[in-house]
Amino acid sequence: MENEEKSQKDQKTKEQSIWKEIWDYAKIILIVFVIAYLLGHFVYINARIPSGSMEQTIMTGDRVFGNRLAYKTKDPERFDIVIFEYPDDPSKLFVKRVIGLPGETVNIVDGKVYINDSEEPLDDSFCPEVPEGSFGPYEVPEGSYFMLGDNRNHSMDSRYWQNTFVEKDAILAQVAVRYWPLNKMGTVK
Repeated sequence: MENEEKSQKDQKTKEQSIWKEIWDYAKIILIVFVIAYLLGHFVYINARIPSGSMEQTIMTGDRVFGNRLAYKTKDPERFDIVIFEYPDDPSKLFVKRVIGLPGETVNIVDGKVYINDSEEPLDDSFCPEVPEGSFGPYEVPEGSYFMLGDNRNHSMDSRYWQNTFVEKDAILAQVAVRYWPLNKMGTVK
């Protein structure tokens, strides 16, 4: 009888030990999910590039992380690559390069971008082919930005949108790192 009680007690202790171990694993998994959720909503954003509008800088199908904290203490700068809510349909996210800053006038003549009647065009060495066309002038409102894709001849960007400018509040993150494909992993500029 004594052995039977001891065996039942040992069995109960084993069951409690198993449940304690399962609970410990569940807590770890829960903590990981909470941390991943918080990071994904407040620190970084994950995006897949659906089109060729940013080629050769970012290719169709590439996956990137954007830094959500980049513009908490500073404003976007010219040539930053950003993830933002598309002004004509905020449910869609776009990735483009900041070209025109608040208060500036952007004029595109024969594919070259001029800011505030400058005689020197902006550097467009990141464009895969010579940009074409004349557009503008565009007067960028305060608190807004003018965006262009790097693949300008094949990009639906500020030049073509019904709502031409992107408000600062719609800019979600600065593109920081390409993580896919693995052979191109690294920072994006």
